[in-house]
Amino acid sequence: MKWDNRGMTTNLTTAQLEAASEVLEDVLCFQYPADSLVSAFFRSHRNAGARDRAFIAEAVYGVLRNLRPLQGLVGDPARARKLILAWLMHCEGYSQRQLASLLSRNELEWVAEFKSRSWNPQTLGERINMPDWLADTLLAQMGEERLTALAATFNNPAPLDLRVNPLKTDREAVLAQFAADGIQASASPYSPLGVRLHAKIALQKYPLFLSGDIEVQDEGSQLLGFLLAPKRSEMVTDFCAGAGGKTLLLGALMRSTGRLYAFDVSEKRLQKAKPRLARAGLSNVHPIVISHENDAHIKRLAGKMDRVLVDAPCSGFGTLRRNPDLKWRQTEAGVQELNVKQRSILAAASRLVKVGGRLVYGTCSLLQSENDGIVDAFLAEHPGFQLVPANSVLAQAKIALDTGDRLRLDPLAHGTDGFFAAVFERVA
Repeated sequence: MKWDNRGMTTNLTTAQLEAASEVLEDVLCFQYPADSLVSAFFRSHRNAGARDRAFIAEAVYGVLRNLRPLQGLVGDPARARKLILAWLMHCEGYSQRQLASLLSRNELEWVAEFKSRSWNPQTLGERINMPDWLADTLLAQMGEERLTALAATFNNPAPLDLRVNPLKTDREAVLAQFAADGIQASASPYSPLGVRLHAKIALQKYPLFLSGDIEVQDEGSQLLGFLLAPKRSEMVTDFCAGAGGKTLLLGALMRSTGRLYAFDVSEKRLQKAKPRLARAGLSNVHPIVISHENDAHIKRLAGKMDRVLVDAPCSGFGTLRRNPDLKWRQTEAGVQELNVKQRSILAAASRLVKVGGRLVYGTCSLLQSENDGIVDAFLAEHPGFQLVPANSVLAQAKIALDTGDRLRLDPLAHGTDGFFAAVFERVA
């Protein structure tokens, strides 16, 4: 392929269309996350220019965000290349004339015929661009009017939220630097450390990122750290630490004192966290690979933790603006398997908490089975824990957000990813 390496606005090229079709073909198998497949393609095609990369990513995610209507218009089974052509015409406003130089004779005939097609969705899932099982589940939770409005927000890209590192700087200084550099940004409405960018920048090369002054973290995710509210010199565990996004915040809130254990079953994810921890200037974090939720490391620390965060593995349906493939990769049976795992993980993590200590359970899901269902079952099975109202915890942190006893966030109401959290205290 001959790539456009100029990184500037040009007409769509044959190479771009072919590359986007190649990546989308792999993504539509729904065996691996879309972002990992897009990244792998870019790593293997390092000569692709900025304009090429932008189009490939936009095309893949554009199709995923509009998959059901595009499939309905193209017809099932729909090939990746036709789906991209349909996205260009149906969603991006490309004309037959603009595409003509890129197409074969058969494709030109298909494009001419496609323009006259219409699609009449029959099910709620088709109308709101979700799998039918997911649409029906959410319908029972929130009603059709709210679900329709929420689904529309999920079909749009998310903004880029950042978190200021209070060990190194403050939000006012970061916003001032962005303004000096001509970058549009504002303070996020809820998190005291949150900043929202209003335009894309090369963040990985930006000085404030390289120095550890800022990190990428959705505002909703930041609020989970303020619910845990770790203090200096405490013993704290991030039970499902992953690549360390919330660990970084917890360590900063602890002013890099005390001991912060970062548990995860994936050594690879914890390895990814290490350069982030060093960049952030944290020295109190102890990453530990565990084999499962009942690992010997957990038994040795039972009853010793002041605070434990369980950011549980979940469907991720609250992040559909960023990961639109999740709703096509996840299944109803898969969610049921997650529910079993979530109950087991929360029960295991609770054993770490000492009397008077705090436990926070959170997900980036909107499903009741992953949220209230898990919390209610835990309270029924663990009388030594009581619920602490999330709104009162946030009020203590001077965060003006009241969603009731349990934190409930979504992009429609709050502009964040979808998050849920419940706060417990061990009383016996």
